[in-house]
Amino acid sequence: MIGKKDLLIVSNLRRNARETLTNMSRATHIPISTIYDKLRLHEGGLIKKHTCLLDYNKLGYSTRANVLLRVDKEHRDELKEYLVKHMNVNSVSKINNNYDFMAEMVFREIKELEDFLENLEDKFKVKSKQVFYVIEDLKREAFLS
Repeated sequence: MIGKKDLLIVSNLRRNARETLTNMSRATHIPISTIYDKLRLHEGGLIKKHTCLLDYNKLGYSTRANVLLRVDKEHRDELKEYLVKHMNVNSVSKINNNYDFMAEMVFREIKELEDFLENLEDKFKVKSKQVFYVIEDLKREAFLS
């Protein structure tokens, strides 16, 4: 379990990861040195990765979908590796309730995504799939911010 100071620091990072330690110290009333030490302590553990959220449409990637996939046991590991390494797959999760994986995919156009999914079905003998196109993000990466 993490302490209150750690939670305050993480919450501030989630809100604005580029905030200076000085400003974070003022907002939280935690000394800069403590914030610095806690950040170093949690990197690679609690803090998995420093990253930014992108507007994919402005990059020319207007098609986003969450795809649920179910495959035979003998193809699971192979499909997992393929999804994890593919550049158009933003996130992959192992899930339950009659599906094996949920993947968030980002493509320039629907045809690219459909071709990709058709290829997956042929290559990994997909037993079942459901595709949910993302129309609009209403809330994204906001927990603890």
